Amino acid sequence: MDLVHARKLVAEAIQNQEMLMVIGDCYVEYWGRAASKLPRGKRLCLIKGDGSFGIHQNKKLRPVNYMMGAAIASEVKDGCLLLSAKKAKPKEEIRVHFYAVDGVHRYAMDDREDVRLFGSERELSGQLMTDLSFIEPGLTPMKSEAPFRKGTVDILAEDGRGRLVVIEVKRRKAEFDAVTQLERYMKQVRKLKGRETRGLLIAPEISPHALELLEQSGLEFYQFDYEVGNPRATIKGVRKKQPTLSEYLGTPSAPLLSRGKD
Repeated sequence: MDLVHARKLVAEAIQNQEMLMVIGDCYVEYWGRAASKLPRGKRLCLIKGDGSFGIHQNKKLRPVNYMMGAAIASEVKDGCLLLSAKKAKPKEEIRVHFYAVDGVHRYAMDDREDVRLFGSERELSGQLMTDLSFIEPGLTPMKSEAPFRKGTVDILAEDGRGRLVVIEVKRRKAEFDAVTQLERYMKQVRKLKGRETRGLLIAPEISPHALELLEQSGLEFYQFDYEVGNPRATIKGVRKKQPTLSEYLGTPSAPLLSRGKD
């Protein structure tokens, strides 16, 4: 394709905030937080109406170079079609030198809807907020998405003895960082409210290392199942009996976790 004609199509697409794909033989250079060069080869340059700019090879899903929210320009210079993406803060720039262009494809796409996620932690927390008594009799929800200095508590509740209960919900296996997060939130709530506070971690499963830390921290774990559907996910049940670390690993031992003094 003639480079001057290709540049005209590119400029029109950028001005109209269209989806733009440029395929051809190119060399790529980047300056910013670091610097890099991508040797000459055939690649796809994908430009979107929001200023997203990415260079793709015929392998892997992620671009090899990319920039978000960039100011994008084009020109024919020194026998090449030059596409550039720039940002001022932080200062970054990608330059793509097209020596030959196989094709320029542009599409007007007016799709303003974001993806709707079913089975998110927020959705699951919202369902649990409607009734916590099936986890523990007398457990009453107080607030969801409660903001604190060190983060946002998924559910803040009160148990039958008037103790505050910090509940952290995970949609996948709970790892070490989930336990440290819950412990951090519980300590902050206890300090701010000046009341006895418990910490409950609710997840489909938990790793052995996370369960060991949970036991050491005096926190509690409840296992739950959920089914993702459309338009919503449904919680199927909560396992009230907490697996101890020895049970989790398949070895007999005395219980390591307790649910507090009732």
